[in-house]
Amino acid sequence: MSAEFINLRQFRKKQARSEKEKQAEQNRISFGRTKTEKQLTRSLNDKADKAHRDGRIETDDDGA
Repeated sequence: MSAEFINLRQFRKKQARSEKEKQAEQNRISFGRTKTEKQLTRSLNDKADKAHRDGRIETDDDGA
């Protein structure tokens, strides 16, 4: 009946590494887009913005 000894300092470091790896995985998912994907998103946003501006009806309001 011998218990297994655990070094708490090593345990804490191992746990911290594990947490950092989980955070890194989340960052890779959230921010890990290629340059091409970023350019595609930017061009689609620009196209939608242009279509929105082109569809506006301009009025000649004098404010009076």
